[in-house]
Amino acid sequence: MGGESMAAEQHTPVTMDILEIQKWLPHRYPFLLIDKILDLVPDQYIIAMKNVTMNEGFFQGHFPNNPVMPGVLICEAMAQAAAVFARYSEPVLLKEKNLYLVGADNFKWKKMVLPGDSIRISMRSVRKRNPLWVMEGDVTVDGKVVASGTISAAAA
Repeated sequence: MGGESMAAEQHTPVTMDILEIQKWLPHRYPFLLIDKILDLVPDQYIIAMKNVTMNEGFFQGHFPNNPVMPGVLICEAMAQAAAVFARYSEPVLLKEKNLYLVGADNFKWKKMVLPGDSIRISMRSVRKRNPLWVMEGDVTVDGKVVASGTISAAAA
């Protein structure tokens, strides 16, 4: 997925900095795992990013002397990008609700994410039948896929 076909469409990208992201997500430090929205088209896709630094708390124990971002946190970053996407796509319907992860399917981790990497998270809508959203996507570092899978979330 990676965003190549997405970039071919002509539109004005919706972008967000961390302060804007915090208006759309309830997550805060140390569990806010996206830094910026690079592009968003409601009901179609979102592209987000996270800069991974050695200052991340999880590197203390995962793993000492061999820091690797946990795969489940890569999955969580995908879920957070998907939540911003869903809330932005349906701001009235989801205004007073949170989105909760209810499924993670067909996940594959292909490469390690290390301190200094910038991960690019691309998620696209597969199916929406409120309150359920299904989105699939991938995570890349320097254009190479490091993870991919399908996220299901429900509003409550």
